[in-house]
Amino acid sequence: MLEAYRAHVSERAELGVPPKPLDPVMTADLVELLKSPPAGEEEFLLDLIANRIPPGVDEAAYVKAGFLSAIVLGEASSPIIDAEAAVVLLGNMHGGYNVATLVGLLDNPALSAQAAEQLKTTILVFDAFHDVATKADAGNADAKGVMQSWADAEWFTSNDAVPESIKAIVFKVTGETNTDDLSPAQDAWSRPDIPLHARAMYKMTRDGLTPEDHGNIGPMKQIEEMSNHELPVAFVGDVMGTGSSRKSATNSVLWYFGEDMPGVPNKRSGGICIGGNVAPIFFNTMEDAGALVFEAPVDKLGFGDIIEIRPYDGKILSESGEVLSEFEHKSEAVSYTHLTLPTNREV
Repeated sequence: MLEAYRAHVSERAELGVPPKPLDPVMTADLVELLKSPPAGEEEFLLDLIANRIPPGVDEAAYVKAGFLSAIVLGEASSPIIDAEAAVVLLGNMHGGYNVATLVGLLDNPALSAQAAEQLKTTILVFDAFHDVATKADAGNADAKGVMQSWADAEWFTSNDAVPESIKAIVFKVTGETNTDDLSPAQDAWSRPDIPLHARAMYKMTRDGLTPEDHGNIGPMKQIEEMSNHELPVAFVGDVMGTGSSRKSATNSVLWYFGEDMPGVPNKRSGGICIGGNVAPIFFNTMEDAGALVFEAPVDKLGFGDIIEIRPYDGKILSESGEVLSEFEHKSEAVSYTHLTLPTNREV
């Protein structure tokens, strides 16, 4: 399995993309290796099970969750994954096949506290919510802690606050960028493979951008040079995200300018987007993916410029402190910090 996987890694590296996530067959082989790991491969195997298997309800996730559940239940063992480590790995699956085991562990005196901590940051629990509620009503202290944490939205409030000041380097695309520029229809076959599909972003020659292979591969060299900068990249354009509503367009942008997601292979979140005009659906899709999106004049922002964004002040400054652009936030919603939410879940 390791030989085949490393060959795959090499093949993908030639394309400049990471390996695909493990499929169910490779995950099953990985499980067998974890039960009796070859000497010197321990850290590599741990990284594979932690970071190279899709979360949620993917078939490979089913295999992963089954193995980790067997460890915590004492039905399987690994010299490099004990029960506590298995609970943490289950928690990092973000919902799906891991939930039933974590909820069941709330009745396990040795692991209930660890399971509760993982459930507090897991919100994709669906009907399992009622199982936790039942345990809480029956007096289970850890289940009560999970319910209170969910009510207090700690899964959200525990995240880092948006900084008062963000320095970034500008990757500017002039003119209109539509979603077909970011996720070409001719390359729809590769959309599930985000890193591979992203290579087609801006594959057509345009002012300021030079594709690696016109019509096939976008300006990889320019993107790579920008992505390797010590500062985060601000994706800037005159008009952004017009056209059809394609999540794949957001995926392409964030693959280059976003941040890795622990436990979620080949997908990224975060990033910064600034547009003179931003199509509403693209604005919302980028925000949903964790990006900071600002609709602001970009005339004074140039490719490669270093800027300072002040999200709370609504200003974009130059390195010397000159105000280059100003913006207002689209949403007029009241901040959650000013709301008092009912604690009775029935209400």
